[in-house]
Amino acid sequence: MKKFISLLSALTISMTAISAVNLNAYSADNSKKGYGQGTTVDGNNCPTGALEFNSLYSNEGSYALTNDKSRIIITFDQGYENGYTSKILDTLKEKNVSAIFFLTGDYAKKEKELVNRMIKEGHVLGNHTMNHPSLPELSSDKINEEIMSLHEYVLNEYGYEMQYFRYPCGEYSESTIQTLKSLGYKTLFWSFAYVDWKTDNQPDPAFGLKKLTESAHGGEILLLHSVSSTNAQILGDVIDNLREQGYRV
Repeated sequence: MKKFISLLSALTISMTAISAVNLNAYSADNSKKGYGQGTTVDGNNCPTGALEFNSLYSNEGSYALTNDKSRIIITFDQGYENGYTSKILDTLKEKNVSAIFFLTGDYAKKEKELVNRMIKEGHVLGNHTMNHPSLPELSSDKINEEIMSLHEYVLNEYGYEMQYFRYPCGEYSESTIQTLKSLGYKTLFWSFAYVDWKTDNQPDPAFGLKKLTESAHGGEILLLHSVSSTNAQILGDVIDNLREQGYRV
């Protein structure tokens, strides 16, 4: 698994034994903010919202982009299973791609066969909280519980220590960013996503392929949802198109 860390070489990792901390010690602003990369891009096709986020928070271990401009990292949010993850894993294996799968507690507990397959096939497991709440709305103790109860469950159940975190719904605060850092986590947002999570209103595959191809940029952290039938259908072509543009995936 550690070989995949090279994909995030810009994000220096220093995982140590993680324990509960006094989260009340932090006085940073806990106002809830909703992340979005926006639609404005720079001359390198990189969303300016992601660049601005990195300028503000990368020193706190929170990222919307990596510094490796030759690389695109594919990530999936795993809130629940909709029957498409096996096909997605088949495609990733065929294309020799390692991805990051951000698990909720419900997914980690119910989908053990798929989670074990993710680990076996060289993917990275990320922490998406136990119950998918908006962290800035929680007390310090509840924030700690949401993060560390899933961390400990995955460690005990799968022998896997997670080190990357993604906020539910992209809702964060400066205080919670500091909390994640104190717990030893690197937080990954994204520099591109599209509306792929509405299972009853899926994007047209041709539209999805065009959108994901045309939005490619160096250092991209791509957010996809595995509940999407469109993503399962087009993933192989997306990977091929990104590689044709010269990116390592």
